[in-house]
Amino acid sequence: MSDKDGKKTLGLGGSGRSGQVKQSFSHGRTKSVVVETKRKRVVVPKAGTAAGGAVDKAKSPLVSKHASDPSKRPAGISEAEMERRLKALAAAKAREAEEAAAREAQEKAREEERQRRRAEIEAKAREEREREEAMKAKAEEEARRAREAEEAARKKDAPKKEAPKKDERGKAAAPDQAAIEAAAARAETKGVAAGGPRKSDRDRPDRANDRDSRGKGARDDNRRSGKLSLNQALNGEGGRQRSMAAMKRKQERARQKAMGGNQRVEKQVREVQLPETIVVSELANRMAERAADVVKSLMKMGMMVSMNQSIDADTAEVVIEEFGHKAVRVSDADVEQVIDQVQDKLEDLKPRPPIITIMGHVDHGKTSLLDAIRKANVVSGEAGGITQHIGAYQVTTESGAVLSFLDTPGHAAFTSMRARGANVTDIVVLVVAADDAVMPQTIEAINHAKAAKVPMIVAINKVDKPDADPDKVRTALLHQEVIVEKLSGDVQDVEVSAKTGKGLDELLEAIALQAEILELKANPDRAAQGAVIEAQLDVGRGPVATVLVQNGTLRRGDIFVVGEQWGKVRALINDQGDRVEEAGPSVPVEVLGLNGTPEAGDVLNVVETEAQAREIADYRMQQAKDKRAAAGAATTLEQLMAKAKADQTVAELPVVLKADVQGSAEAIVQALEKVGNDEVRVRVLHYGVGAITESDIGLAEASNAPVMGFNVRANAPARNSANQKGVEIRYYSVIYDLVDDIKAAASGLLSAEVRENFIGYAQIREVFKVTGVGKVAGCLVTEGVARRSAGVRLLRDNVVIHEGTLKTLKRFKDEVKEVQSGQECGMAFENYEDIRPNDVIEIFEREEVERTL
Repeated sequence: MSDKDGKKTLGLGGSGRSGQVKQSFSHGRTKSVVVETKRKRVVVPKAGTAAGGAVDKAKSPLVSKHASDPSKRPAGISEAEMERRLKALAAAKAREAEEAAAREAQEKAREEERQRRRAEIEAKAREEREREEAMKAKAEEEARRAREAEEAARKKDAPKKEAPKKDERGKAAAPDQAAIEAAAARAETKGVAAGGPRKSDRDRPDRANDRDSRGKGARDDNRRSGKLSLNQALNGEGGRQRSMAAMKRKQERARQKAMGGNQRVEKQVREVQLPETIVVSELANRMAERAADVVKSLMKMGMMVSMNQSIDADTAEVVIEEFGHKAVRVSDADVEQVIDQVQDKLEDLKPRPPIITIMGHVDHGKTSLLDAIRKANVVSGEAGGITQHIGAYQVTTESGAVLSFLDTPGHAAFTSMRARGANVTDIVVLVVAADDAVMPQTIEAINHAKAAKVPMIVAINKVDKPDADPDKVRTALLHQEVIVEKLSGDVQDVEVSAKTGKGLDELLEAIALQAEILELKANPDRAAQGAVIEAQLDVGRGPVATVLVQNGTLRRGDIFVVGEQWGKVRALINDQGDRVEEAGPSVPVEVLGLNGTPEAGDVLNVVETEAQAREIADYRMQQAKDKRAAAGAATTLEQLMAKAKADQTVAELPVVLKADVQGSAEAIVQALEKVGNDEVRVRVLHYGVGAITESDIGLAEASNAPVMGFNVRANAPARNSANQKGVEIRYYSVIYDLVDDIKAAASGLLSAEVRENFIGYAQIREVFKVTGVGKVAGCLVTEGVARRSAGVRLLRDNVVIHEGTLKTLKRFKDEVKEVQSGQECGMAFENYEDIRPNDVIEIFEREEVERTL
């Protein structure tokens, strides 16, 4: 496009008008620019939409504001576009208003429906209550009429009362059946009047009316028609019904009333044993009351508890008194009172065999002596020929006397086992070797026997040896205040030889004589009581305890408690390996049927019921747990500081131990506790009876401990686990070897002893200052040798003022490793330069020496 001057102008295209616009610049300059303006586009609305547009414009203030004032419209939006947008906005607002009105109408309709349903439910409930009240009033009226009629009949027949009719046999005739049924009907009527109609009758009034009109027989015909089947129980109509037992009880009450037994049974008052705490259900059981009633009573007292919760004794006593019973306070320790502690009468006591314990030092021939008496080879069964278990045997002598022998180990590690043997024994046979005299364990055996106040017989063994000296033994026993008969004392002494059999008859005679003096008796007809000599966990038989019966008779099937364990005698096995049905006093037997392995030395008592045995065992277990917790807790600041100090300074060797029997495990633990000193000690993390299991391996892995097995082996899963986790398992059959290995391992934890060896002395003659090195001492080696690798001390007036190492050692200008005595050398100290002439240098070497326990 070009103007009239021929200049080109910028055109918008389409229809447009040209015009000039005057532009102003700085300094008063102006310029005329030709521009083209676009005409406004006029949109004419259709005839059908004119009214709607007018209405929308009238409704929306935005329409009038923006349409009437073009300057307030957004740039680039035409009037028609603005009108279209405003119409869409108005339409959206209208839709929202319609939806809100619809929601409000729906909510109002729902609320009206709820109100209508509530009114219907209330009306139904009101009708139900009115119906119940009407039926109750009707039942009460009928009951009142029946009572009046019965009273009138009783008054009418009172003058005519006669003795009961008798039949032709002379017996009193039974009451009239019609009278019985009439009385039962009256009782039923009274029950309805007192308790109201049942739920099934309330739901169906027509059935209730039929039942009232037909009487008791028609009323219960459905229940008495036969046995209740599963389908009838699940699909039966009429709601919840009474059980057959309840119907029988009701019939019995009606029959008793008709027969004249109308008296009311008085409530039984019980004495309720009340411990410190009791479970609600157990309290209800002891009172013979319903648990729900007890819970309801507690809720009335403000305690919201269930029947499985515990309450204290004071609260339980209030509940017991509320129910009309008497509370008897008992403590937890009273559970052991069920164990029979009755004193035996003299006429019930019968003679029993003596229990003889053989004691003495290791390798003095105790088991060999018993072996000779039993005429059986017992020693060959022990590892290394050493007795490591307490054996219990019965021996019948040629004269017919029965003797029960306990063979205890003689080694020092079995002190506690020997103590248990002395506590259950009647006579102690002290075996002393004629060629070895009195030894430390012999003295211990004497002390055990004296502490138990048990008579002693000295058997001087090995008299067949050439160097045997029985008189030396008798003299050595004098130092222990044991005076034998040969030295005018009261202790019997017999010279025997287990190898040749010499003196065995004299020993048996001495034992029989001592037993006759003691007059040993026991009551075999009471509940059994005995002592556990040994206990072990057998793979095939479970926990097995060797029990020496002391009182009563232990029979198969008896329920017993032993220590923290309880059980029922499943089998009894004598010392010959044969099963027996019972074991009397002084008879050793193996008992099977325990729920766990007891401790050696525990007392076995027979009780009446399993509940008593379980209760006593639980109580003892809790007591032992509390005792261990109290012993392990440090209660004072001094104890805590001492424990912390011990934990920091003492090195520990952890060990996991499994043994075949309880006595051996305890003996090993006691021996390991003695291993160590102030720097190192052995800590037994866990010890038990039975095979090594995966749990033992897991414990050992967590604690970096080895697993020691004494006469036991690890099962297959435990072996695999040990191989995977790198846990060492060691097996032993002799206790000495186990203890020696532990000692060697503990010795490795000891810090090595450091010793100093002085190898030379040197005297400083002159001190030189060397650039880059510092002060260097010109020395003369006066004694020994000077080595550069050795340690040095600087002495001034025989006082150590520095200890360190050499930085340099030179001979002339060469660096050397050592300088012999009488030669001169140059020395310089590491990080120290305060050296003076006439100072003495002490040269020494350190060596570490391994220590042992």
